[in-house]
Amino acid sequence: MHEKILIVDEDPEMLNLLNILIRENTPYEPVITNNPFEAVELIGKGDIDLVITELKMQGLDGIQVLHGAKSADEELPVIIISRYCTFAVAKEMMNNGGFDLIEIPFKKEQMLLAINKGMNWRKLMKDYRKLQERFKGRGDKPLTVCAV
Repeated sequence: MHEKILIVDEDPEMLNLLNILIRENTPYEPVITNNPFEAVELIGKGDIDLVITELKMQGLDGIQVLHGAKSADEELPVIIISRYCTFAVAKEMMNNGGFDLIEIPFKKEQMLLAINKGMNWRKLMKDYRKLQERFKGRGDKPLTVCAV
């Protein structure tokens, strides 16, 4: 089963661009929607490994999608894309557990790097949880992760 990347944007051109970028340059399966409410529903099913969402959308914005993602899965990486990258937006995104903020227009390499970093983080956290479960109940000290 391939890991899935959910792309949420009201702009059909951006959805198409990111869909092609992911399909042609990664082993991941893109799942696309222009409806942020549907995105939160898809995230809630637990079948998504990374989210890329536009900041400014009708109904729910990218920060609200981020909240929905974090309430469904605390460790789900969420990349927010926006034409409105300000310090305030970056601070709000980081304070709410966002993984990365990318300004539109972006370079192909920049997006692919963010995706790869996010997916590697996801895999690392899954492995960490498996190790925690494996050593649970052995009377050992809890596992800790040190960033180097």
